[in-house]
Order: sequence, then C-alpha cells, then structure tokens
Amino acid sequence: MRRLGLRARVTAAFAIGALLLSASMALVSYELTRRTLLDERERAVLRAAYYDAAVVRAGLDTENPDAGEALRTLDTGTGRRAVLHLNGDWYGRAADNGLTAAIPARLRELVSAGEPAVQRIRVDDQPVLLVGVPLSESASFYEIASLRELEQTFQVLALALTAVAIMVAGSGAALGWYATRHGLRPLTAVADAAERIAAGDFTTRLAPDTDPDLTRLSTSFNRMVDELAQRIDRDRRFAADVSHELRSPLQTLAAAASVLSRRRDNQDERTATAARLVADEIDRFQQLVNDLLDLARSDQSVHRQPVDLAELARQVCRDRDLPETMVRLTEDTPATWRVDRRRVAQVLTNLLDNAERYGAGPVAVLLSRTGDTGVIEVDDDGPGVPVEDREAIFDRFVRGRAAHYRGGGDGTGLGLALVAQHAAAHGGSASVSDRPEGGARFRITLPGSVS
Repeated sequence: MRRLGLRARVTAAFAIGALLLSASMALVSYELTRRTLLDERERAVLRAAYYDAAVVRAGLDTENPDAGEALRTLDTGTGRRAVLHLNGDWYGRAADNGLTAAIPARLRELVSAGEPAVQRIRVDDQPVLLVGVPLSESASFYEIASLRELEQTFQVLALALTAVAIMVAGSGAALGWYATRHGLRPLTAVADAAERIAAGDFTTRLAPDTDPDLTRLSTSFNRMVDELAQRIDRDRRFAADVSHELRSPLQTLAAAASVLSRRRDNQDERTATAARLVADEIDRFQQLVNDLLDLARSDQSVHRQPVDLAELARQVCRDRDLPETMVRLTEDTPATWRVDRRRVAQVLTNLLDNAERYGAGPVAVLLSRTGDTGVIEVDDDGPGVPVEDREAIFDRFVRGRAAHYRGGGDGTGLGLALVAQHAAAHGGSASVSDRPEGGARFRITLPGSVS
C-alpha cells in the first residue's frame, strides 16, 4: 500500500471499508432471514405432521384397523411423505416405502420411547425435515417434508446479497476516488503553482478564497512566494550592481595591462611573465563580470521578433573565424524565427566557445523544427560529456571533467548556465547527448519560435 499514491490508497480504503461493511450486513441479513424462514417452515411442518398423525391414530382406533388405508386418507400433497411403524412392521404408500432407510436410528429410539422428534437430514441429496410422532407403545408416525424450495430461496438470497456487497464496494471505491479527486484538487493547484514557480514564473499565486479551510495554506504559500521573489530580486540586483561597479576598475586595470603588454620587449623575463599573467586574469575577470551581468538580466522578459536565424548563426561563426558551411538548415525549417535576437546570439556564441574550449572544436550547427518548436543543435568533435555530468554542467559555476582534462580551467563556469537560462526564458530547455559520430551534441529547444 505504501507504494501506491494517496488517491489509490484512499480509494482502496473506501472500497475495502464498504466491502467489509456490506459483507457484514449481508451475512447478518442472510443468517436472520435463514433462521426466520426455517423456523416458520418447521412450525408449519410440525402442525401438518401432528394433524396427519391424529388422522392416522383415528384410523387405527377402529375395530378393523388398516394401516395402509389410514395412510392413504392423508392429504400430503407432493411436498410431504409419510410412513408408519406398527408392531415392528413398516407401512407406507407405494411411493413412500423407501423412506424407512433414511430415518436415523437415534430419532427412531426417541420416538419409540414416546418423545416427538424433529431433525433436518438429506434424502437423495435433497434437504428434508423429518418429524417423528409417537402414536402408542406399538405405533410411530414419521413424516418427511421437502426443503428444496427453501434451499433454492437461500441460494437466490445469497447471490443477491453477494451482488449487493460487490456493488456497494464498487460504489465505495467510486466515492473514494471522487472524494480524493476533489480533496486533492487544492494540492494539485499547489503542485502546479510550484512547477510554474520552479520554471521562473514568480507571478504565480494561489487564490485565497478557493476553499475556506485552505485559506491559511494559500496565504502562507503566497507569502513564501513573495519572499522568495523578493530575495531573488535582491540577489539579482546585488549581482548586477557589483558587476556594474567592477567594470570601471577592471577597464582601468585592462588599460594598464595593455600598456605593460606593449612594453613587454623592454621588460625582463620574470616581469614579462607576470604582466602576461595579470593581463590573462584581467581578461578572465572581465568575462566573469560580463557573464554575471548577463545572468542578472536573463530573468527579464523575452522580446521576440522575427530573426533570420540562419544568417545570425553564420554571423556568429564568421565572428569566431569559423566556416559558415557548418550551419545547416533542414528542408522543412524556415530561416526566420520569432526569438530574442540578443539571447539566441549569446546561446550560439557560448555553445561554439564551449565546443572550442572543451570539445576539440565545433563541427556543425543544425537548425531544425519539431512542430512549432525551433531546435538548435551544436556538435563538437571532443570526448563527449559523461552521463553523470549532463545535467550538472548547466548549473552555475560548474565545469565538467573535460575542463580539467583539456586544460580549460580558465572558464568561468557560467557559459552553459546562461545557455540554459536563455532557453528557459523562451519556454524551452537545454540538454546534451552523444553525437552518433562521436563527441557531444548540445540541443536547445525554443517553443513557439517557428510557425
């Protein structure tokens, strides 16, 4: 049961509870009905048996008693049969002569001792009620009444009660499913809201007047989202402010490093090496600051506009001294997409830079579509990305194993994080897989960008 969901557990509990209750009520109803009908049938048979015994006794009290004639005067119909034990001999009508073997010995002893006796037995696999009535010291009367109709009634009653129990159990399951569906609707709304918030939509809120009993949950959830949005906004502003304030001193340092680099020929070897290291670190610091600013701006709204994406990809390749021929467009994919030009340009730049730094260089940029979703794929000829790293590399300040194997330790760890942020801003996603020919294939989806 623990492996089942809450809805399944509640539905099963309702069904089991309804089944147990209905089965208990059915058993009680069956037993009460059975006892009542048996008691009524037994009283009726006893009355008839005593009446028939009185008729037989009257027939035997004549001057010339005839046991067979006394039995033939009985009106037993088809449901009762009678035999007479007189002076050690058995008498009965032709159809009833075989009944003597069915009479239990214990019941015979009781009747012979002068005590009336009643017992339910089976004759020819049919249920019957046997009544023994002592007539005198030498005569005993026995009458057997069939209970076949009563047994059939019990069978029909048992089937009906079983069907009712099954229907009640099914109704209980339906009621449990209905109750959980409506009872879990607020939790479903919370889960949907949490998913939208996780996707970056911090305007999502729960309606506080949906259910009076859940007002506290709604208000607490909305307050949590407000505080989370405020904290994220403060962090974003802090990162943007710090990055912006760092740009001016970094530009000054970059200018000073440029002067030192131009005079490297007039410097000794140690001074020249130190100047080169300072210039490299300043460049890396500037790249980190620029990436932080881009991350701070990545949560802003997307400004979609028609963009010739094929030409944009070729322009990015030209800017990086890469051949334009690596950009390919599938036949059914239009060249113009509705995207944010700045974001997509940075996505392409970062993916190509990642391929050059860690993947032995890019080999193809493929533009395709899946319905109205535009797909950008960048292939490289490197060692690929291990399966355990394929999600982590899109986090901030995370670099895969290739960054260490190929000496790519000068990266900021923000390039692929920006790619994922820009894809999410378009409502899409970023992923990586193995390239069939070897290497890695980075895939970006942009829903609603291709009409």
